[in-house]
Amino acid sequence: MDLKNRRRIAIFGAGICDEEIYNLAYEVGKLLAPKAIVYTGGLGGVMEAASRGAFEAGGITVGILPGNRAEDANPYVLVPVVTDIGHARNVVLVRTAEAAIAISGGYGTLSEIALALKTWKPVIGLRTWAGIDGVTYVDTPEEAVAKVFEALAAKREEL
Repeated sequence: MDLKNRRRIAIFGAGICDEEIYNLAYEVGKLLAPKAIVYTGGLGGVMEAASRGAFEAGGITVGILPGNRAEDANPYVLVPVVTDIGHARNVVLVRTAEAAIAISGGYGTLSEIALALKTWKPVIGLRTWAGIDGVTYVDTPEEAVAKVFEALAAKREEL
């Protein structure tokens, strides 16, 4: 498997979420697994759900952790990246990914969306911060995954 050329998709979302949001993130991870490496912040909530969906579908999951302990990663992270830089790890997550899907979330998610847009990365929004110019909003996990790959294809054509 040529991992270097595999798509790198980040999932942004809160460390605590309700069951509905968890299930949406799980589905997104599951749908991404055959086509991409799934990157998250490596902790709970949306990050865990997306990692779990990808992991259970046989995908590769990477967690960009804010702290200094790999053990802090959720159990579905195959590759924990220990940064020990707190919220600044959001920059590492954004710069590593080619595109992102934001699911729900708080201010950390908002900062990730802003960083991704600032660095010209496509951002797909699923039940996340509304009204942000540059975010493509969708209603389902299936639409989110389809749109992220459409955005990457369009970006490739621009080059």
